[in-house]
Amino acid sequence: MKASLCLVLAATTLAALHAAPIPTPESHFGHPIGADKILLDWDQVVAYFYKLAKAAPAMVQVKEAGKSVEGRPFIEAIISSPENMRQLDKYIEIQHRLADPRITTPAQAEPLIAQGRNIIMMTCSIHATEVASTHSAVEFAYKMLTDQSPRFQAIRQNTILILVPSLNPDGVDIVTRWYRKTLNTPYEGSSPPELYQHYVGHDNNRDWYIFSQPETRAAIGIQNTWHPEIVYDVHQQGADASRIFIPPWLDPIEPNVDAILSQEMNMIGTSMATDLTAAGKTGVAIHAAYDFWTPSRHYQSFHGGLRILTESASARLASPITVKFEDLSTHPLGYNAQQRSWNYLEPWPGGTWRLRDIIDYQLIAFESCLYNAAIHREDMLRNFYKVGQRAVARTKPYAWIIPAEQRDPGATRRMLETLAYGLVEINKAPNGDHVILMQQPYSSWAKALLERQHYPNDLLYPGGPPKRPYDTTAETLPLLFGVDAHPVDEPVQGPLTRESFPFYARPATTYSASDTDTWHTVTALWKAGKPVWRNEQTGDFSATDQGAGWKKISSPRIALYKSWMASMDEGWTRWLFDFFGFDYKDVTNADLQAGDLKSKFDVIIFPDQNASQIVNGYRKGSMPDEYTGGLGQNGVAAVKQFASVGGTVLCFNHAASFCSDELGAEAKNVLSGRVANAGDEFGGPGGGGGGRGGRGGGGGRQNAGAGSAGDFYSPGSLLNVKLDLSSPLTRGLPEHITIWSEQSPAFTTDQQSVATYPATDILASGWLLGPNLIANKSAIVDAKVGQGHVVLYGMRPQYRAQSYQSFKLLFNGLIAYQ
Repeated sequence: MKASLCLVLAATTLAALHAAPIPTPESHFGHPIGADKILLDWDQVVAYFYKLAKAAPAMVQVKEAGKSVEGRPFIEAIISSPENMRQLDKYIEIQHRLADPRITTPAQAEPLIAQGRNIIMMTCSIHATEVASTHSAVEFAYKMLTDQSPRFQAIRQNTILILVPSLNPDGVDIVTRWYRKTLNTPYEGSSPPELYQHYVGHDNNRDWYIFSQPETRAAIGIQNTWHPEIVYDVHQQGADASRIFIPPWLDPIEPNVDAILSQEMNMIGTSMATDLTAAGKTGVAIHAAYDFWTPSRHYQSFHGGLRILTESASARLASPITVKFEDLSTHPLGYNAQQRSWNYLEPWPGGTWRLRDIIDYQLIAFESCLYNAAIHREDMLRNFYKVGQRAVARTKPYAWIIPAEQRDPGATRRMLETLAYGLVEINKAPNGDHVILMQQPYSSWAKALLERQHYPNDLLYPGGPPKRPYDTTAETLPLLFGVDAHPVDEPVQGPLTRESFPFYARPATTYSASDTDTWHTVTALWKAGKPVWRNEQTGDFSATDQGAGWKKISSPRIALYKSWMASMDEGWTRWLFDFFGFDYKDVTNADLQAGDLKSKFDVIIFPDQNASQIVNGYRKGSMPDEYTGGLGQNGVAAVKQFASVGGTVLCFNHAASFCSDELGAEAKNVLSGRVANAGDEFGGPGGGGGGRGGRGGGGGRQNAGAGSAGDFYSPGSLLNVKLDLSSPLTRGLPEHITIWSEQSPAFTTDQQSVATYPATDILASGWLLGPNLIANKSAIVDAKVGQGHVVLYGMRPQYRAQSYQSFKLLFNGLIAYQ
């Protein structure tokens, strides 16, 4: 009786705080959330959150944190108790002081811990075909404002929720538009034939240490303001394994992640799994499928907080599916979806699976994460402070030095900007060198990005195939940027002064071939209609004719191939050209099939894509007719004729097989049939937005499991090569560099080898199996075809906006043969 009275009083009190009745999701959207065959529009989602803020201003604030690439609002909703909401600035200041033990003594920290609130940032739908979590965010926001249960009262009192209903607003509309177009057709529930983020598709959550996209920067801006104890990132996976994955993570865990955080992720994850099981949900997997290595996905865990990930099984977007028990996967990493095990205690029995099921699982997980943060509030705040204490106590190394004198000043500045955006403090020594002391709260972040990675030799069993890493194995910024940086174990002498590095600062005007910023200068001159000359020996540029040895260079007419089988590499190439100011034209199959290409273009680029996708595209019947087919033989013949009359064709990574097989570039891939298969990162029914998956509209990585034991494996590693400095492709570069390798081809050839692997010591950072297979082989081949050139890049020269040093290999290729 007394408990019931308390609940009634609480409900009455809460209702009295609202300026108006809280609108239900159904009243706003016109249908129940999670209804079959209905997806949401982003403007409707935004409008609903602003309605909540208007109805309950004491409990929710909605802010626009930025704009998406296409200009849509990127919003955050801050939700907590009225008492907490009145004091948000106070709690931000507490977080700031606990995050930096240099300004807060242990005695000062204790009253802050007693007063503080756990900050939980929940992020949804970064991969737009993983549609459920935006729906879940809508429903959960309503529950946060209206649910009077003791659990939600504890959540509101002890936590502050920062809810981001989508990290990819553009993708919400891209997928919804496509779903409606294909509804009630054979293609219902398929992925759209375009990237679901303007530039990077599925790679948008691989941008968390290079910060190239505005959505990334908006999310990081929130984190850098609030310093959350937990960032909970909500995803979906393929349909044929667990119904939901929750940490603990698989090995390896990146060695710079504090062990306190790893243990807390284990604690929160297993508690969430317990709550799901107690709620009657089956098919819950922990310690499976996903490792915790790359910082490109785990920003907060290098900044004092937990990164919680859940991956729910997908439907076909909003269309239900039926999965038989016997069709569930028997070999995802870490468990068998048809067998009971310690980390998969109640297998899902199979049956119908729909969008509403995903939402139900996610709502339980959301509540559980927040409730466990609430009941462990003081412990987690204290541990948050302890993680910072351990970071500022680091002495090995004592510091990293980035010398002032660098071959590529532009790349050096850009690397320092990137580190500074991640809250790394950078100082200047009396001699002008840049010094990054390790005695700072985010030294783990700096150390992880500056040092070389030593990924373990992680095989499924001795002598067996490799376990596929969740993402890549190397992220060494000095190697990617071509910057000299080294650690020191002794204190740095002399007074240090703090430096500031505004992100994306205006590049300097420079004409040196070795400075990446020069290309900003050159493209600006072209856009202004001004002439550009280049020294044919040094590669330096000039805005005036310098006489003998200088050649006038025109803005290249660039064609960038854009397949209906959307390629993230194509998107990253567009981003690079837009960022540096190159003019280019996206060309489709029809554009190339039209022929007479040399009259229109100087260079044709084929981004990373296999030959079958380029030549054949989607098969008839798998997509609407206008999106089926590839270049076909007419298109191949037109491109070959373009090269034969003097055109330049640039082929990235796996597109090199197309260019050698179809265009006649004389080079043989020595790794053909020798590459280990560790499972498909985006396989199964998922993989929309430019992943490597098939037709479905489900989520991301499909529980990669057993594969074939091949001889060679390079799952995102940095490898050493020697450049032929006589090639015009290498102007501005040193003789020895590192390049990005992701199961990339290597060649034997009688043509010019622009980049060659050494005989030994090939691996610079990451993981590599079978280096002997590529020893002394070509990584880049410049092949003559008729009067033109076909360049095979056994790498991605513009990899995820990260490989700054090798950008020059691409930019030089654009103008090498004018």
